[in-house]
Amino acid sequence: MAEHSTDGKRPGFLRRTWEWFWRPSSVLSFGFLIIAGFVAGVMFWGGFHWALEETNTEEFCTSCHTMTKNFDEYTETVHYNNHSGVRATCPDCHVPHEWQHKVKAKIMASKDVYHELMGTIDTDEKYDERRLHMASAVWTKMKKTDSRECRNCHAFEFMDFTIQETRAATEHQKAIDESMTCIDCHQGIAHGLPEGYLEEYRRVVDEVAGTEADGPVTRVGMIDPAGLGSAIRGYLSGSAE
Repeated sequence: MAEHSTDGKRPGFLRRTWEWFWRPSSVLSFGFLIIAGFVAGVMFWGGFHWALEETNTEEFCTSCHTMTKNFDEYTETVHYNNHSGVRATCPDCHVPHEWQHKVKAKIMASKDVYHELMGTIDTDEKYDERRLHMASAVWTKMKKTDSRECRNCHAFEFMDFTIQETRAATEHQKAIDESMTCIDCHQGIAHGLPEGYLEEYRRVVDEVAGTEADGPVTRVGMIDPAGLGSAIRGYLSGSAE
């Protein structure tokens, strides 16, 4: 018998489908439905995480033709080969560890598929023309997050300043005292620097400072320089003698 609404008319297809979906089952038990739903949820969540991690590998990042140029530059840096044998891969620097930030980064990275299909940087000439723009976008993100991805591996509180070169210890002391962030000094640590990068980075700094002025500034991973700063100053004064 056909179902009818209160006004005597038969509900539309979408309404009938919705009501059927939520109608209690007359065949399966309530407990079975709960268990089946739980198993299905676990399988979906596991599959989602698997897919997420599969797109979070260096092999996946460099599978696009347009990524080969910046990957070749990266292989010539200390993040690829170094005396310690510890390698930072593409996701280590460009994909946050925290879930909410990781998902946002993945969504934002979907634009790379568009540019790959459109051939935006599919030649060396095109790549060099957009190098400053791409670098600026990364600098802006890292400046706003206080170089969050850098700090997954590097942190002032874990550094042994007594075995650092004097210049490095001096610059790290300055960074602590002035609340600087990693990208303030290490813009070209993994890729080549574009022409005019200093002027562009100053613009990024001014732009981010203007944004922060509109609300509270949150520092991620910054430490109180009173304790560590005095220790470094003591080391530097001793090494200068």
